[in-house]
Amino acid sequence: MTDPNTKSDLSTKKVLMVLTSHSELGSTGEKTGFWVEEFAAPYYVLVDAGVQVVLASPAGGHPPIDPKSELPDFQTASTKRFDEDTEAQALLANTTKLADVKVDDFDAVFYPGGHGPLWDLTDNRDSIALIEGFLDSNKPVAAVCHAPAVLLNVKDSQGEYAVKGKAVTGFSNTEEEAVQLLDVVPFLLEDELKQRGGDYQRVADWSAFAVQDGLLITGQNPASSEFVADKLLAALTS
Repeated sequence: MTDPNTKSDLSTKKVLMVLTSHSELGSTGEKTGFWVEEFAAPYYVLVDAGVQVVLASPAGGHPPIDPKSELPDFQTASTKRFDEDTEAQALLANTTKLADVKVDDFDAVFYPGGHGPLWDLTDNRDSIALIEGFLDSNKPVAAVCHAPAVLLNVKDSQGEYAVKGKAVTGFSNTEEEAVQLLDVVPFLLEDELKQRGGDYQRVADWSAFAVQDGLLITGQNPASSEFVADKLLAALTS
């Protein structure tokens, strides 16, 4: 939970949340997108602390919600709050186009997960340039579940992968196996983070876990989204 005394410190802070625009789950004919809890929980952690949140996506407009994330079994206090929050729903329906975003306008960036980012944010030039700009400006970059995929092709000023030698986490191979999508996803996030030299860390499947290493803050799965947001708030006040 956020210390209420930090609200005044955070009222001048502005965080960008970047959501996927991708809605097709490979060639399955099923739909994907962002996982609504991974947006809602961090969104409310941030706004309740007084942070201004701006939403963006590659295509702009209304990003697709993974329909599975709207099933009854996956509802939380945050998703239920979002369902009744017309103001937040209006913001989500009108996200800024990612290409129009400037690093200088924000203090940090947060990427919610869902399977969508694997397809449209991993190689997205605007996203890569944005993250590199945040890191070069000494601003935190946070991502949860599948969204740490946005870090895979980000490089530092020396041309090394930004995750190299960094403690990172993200949706694990065994969690991907559990949702029966090993043969559907374009790559396995755990494997790719390791391949780029990341110090991949994890806990038991579906348990909440988040890790921070310098400016990078990552969470393993949907249950970790609030933990990531809490670490981001702490980074904004440090």
